Amino acid sequence: MDDDEAIARSLDGDLAAYEALVARYSALAHRTAYMLGAGNEAEDVVQEAFVKAFRHLASFRREAPFRPWLLRIVANETHNLTRSRGRRAELALRLGVTAEVAAPDDPEGAAVATDRRARLLVAVRGLPERERQAVVCRYFLQLSEAETAQVLDWPVGTVKSSTHRGLARLREEVGNEFA
Repeated sequence: MDDDEAIARSLDGDLAAYEALVARYSALAHRTAYMLGAGNEAEDVVQEAFVKAFRHLASFRREAPFRPWLLRIVANETHNLTRSRGRRAELALRLGVTAEVAAPDDPEGAAVATDRRARLLVAVRGLPERERQAVVCRYFLQLSEAETAQVLDWPVGTVKSSTHRGLARLREEVGNEFA
């Protein structure tokens, strides 16, 4: 069952159809919340986001894709969480969740790859918040510019400029091997 059918059936009261949407998008929603700053509270954020999405499903524009709409709710809930904490949450990325990386056959190659990933993550954590959010959405969550704009509730131009600035800072910090 595709998203449109699951949404239509959910609106008709079929909870199993909404469960299909939850199953389809839970991992992505969790990764999004975690990367945008929810940290260990990502599960709570995701649960609240799915509850809100269900409550507001009738207001969802059926011609629009469901994924960015849901991720916008996740981003809002994450923002609410970090704001309520009263401090800026540290970004913790789990590259193993977002991409399978083939380990080199030699131990030296594995050590170099691990070191490169660690330096990249430290550099991403050090970006200003807007640049970090843009880079995380575009490259770690693999969202398009339009989807990133919808998720972060920014104009597309802001997504482009924040991504550009973030990548430029990463190039300065870790060199051209990542950019």
